[in-house]
Amino acid sequence: MESSSIKDKTQRQELKKEIGKLAFFSLAFGSMIGVGWVTAMGSWLNDAGPIGAALAFAAGGSMMLLIGLCYAEVTSMLPLAGGEVSYAYKAYGTQKSFIVGWFLAFGYLSVSAFEAISVGKVLSYLIPNLDFMPIYSIGGDPVYLSHILLAFGFTALITYINHKGAGTATSFQVVLTIAILLSAVLLMVAGFNTGNFENLEPAFGNRELPWEGFLAVMVTVPFWFVGFDTIPQSAEEAQTSVSPKLLGRLILLSIASASLFYMVLIASTGMVSPWRDLLDADLTTAAAFKDAFGGGWVTRVVLITALVGLITSWNGFFLACSRVIFALGRGNIIPASFGKTHSKHGTPTNAILFCGAITFISAFTGRQAMVAFVDVGSFCMAVAFLGVSFSLLTLRKKFPKMERPYKLKYAKLVGYSSAIVAIFILALMLIPGSPVALIWPQEWLILLFVITSGAIFWKVGTKSRNKISKKDRDKNILEDYA
Repeated sequence: MESSSIKDKTQRQELKKEIGKLAFFSLAFGSMIGVGWVTAMGSWLNDAGPIGAALAFAAGGSMMLLIGLCYAEVTSMLPLAGGEVSYAYKAYGTQKSFIVGWFLAFGYLSVSAFEAISVGKVLSYLIPNLDFMPIYSIGGDPVYLSHILLAFGFTALITYINHKGAGTATSFQVVLTIAILLSAVLLMVAGFNTGNFENLEPAFGNRELPWEGFLAVMVTVPFWFVGFDTIPQSAEEAQTSVSPKLLGRLILLSIASASLFYMVLIASTGMVSPWRDLLDADLTTAAAFKDAFGGGWVTRVVLITALVGLITSWNGFFLACSRVIFALGRGNIIPASFGKTHSKHGTPTNAILFCGAITFISAFTGRQAMVAFVDVGSFCMAVAFLGVSFSLLTLRKKFPKMERPYKLKYAKLVGYSSAIVAIFILALMLIPGSPVALIWPQEWLILLFVITSGAIFWKVGTKSRNKISKKDRDKNILEDYA
């Protein structure tokens, strides 16, 4: 319960404003393209075929654009750290803000966990004999000490870069995003030049009913497109040259760019080699180009590009997750220690360390957990997307005169359509018998952990919430927008 009589004399924690236009686009686009096009290509092709998978990403990208439009308006209204935390708080108050923020944070963490596991998988393909010293197995899949050490090393690197500051993290992101784009364009050109349209058959995958495969891929699109919302998380850190209206436009541009990237890369991979012959390969994309070009430089380009994409995605989500946790802590919704910034770097140190710890622990679940993290991450992000859709509608109703630098023409239609998209995804994942329902026990156990840990943090945060008045919480979360 919030007390209006309690005063809080602590100063509002501030983040440094050091992210520019190119850095914001690189943060979003680099986070979205990631490594899934290498590590998950086999499941996309198996479920939906190259044409079905490309269409699923086209449909999914269109749905994400609807959600992105909601983000464009509310981000320009409230360019604050933690994005969705502030939107839901302004619209609904503390409890709903926590629910949206907690699911959002674990949506990001599921991607971070996916990357921590993927790094060993990608590098073991690039460097032979890297799979050594199995220490245990889960579901018959060995977990290697070498992979755990790699996960630790890369997690420590990402944690350190983010601790040094948003400027360091986003400069790192810009360089890597440019590198992955150049490499990916080279692969696409090579694929189309040497490929054959006959290799696209069967166009709609191996499932008995093509629409099931289409849905199986489409429902995971929120996971692969998570990344455009890294812009709202770090909006408070924008340089003065980056206007709130531009932030909204960059969100939409990043979604459209990622949609095109995925569709073209799926098609070029499907064309370069008969895809059904490659489904048993650990990394289908790499195997396709290896089969077409006999290994050599093209295969190495695929793998190095995948590794770079992995790091860009990981870095972007890690930064975004730390800002959500920071926003919850700064508002004393969870323990206030998570809302403290480093005296020198101006970064949310405790939130960053929390994200690093959870990421590294997740690496112990092994490669067989990768699909589970994708599915549960998609579920968590759909919850956050639903929260943003309703926040847009409520803010329009409650605060019609608030300044909206990026103002939607048909906000009510967009808001309800976006909410329907999120509910549709959630329903597909929850309804028993659905072809894309969450799988028992692993995926349900991960989701149960998210919910249980959230309940624990909410309970532990009671003392922190009671420490400050609503007026002070409004100031901490909303700054001058209270």
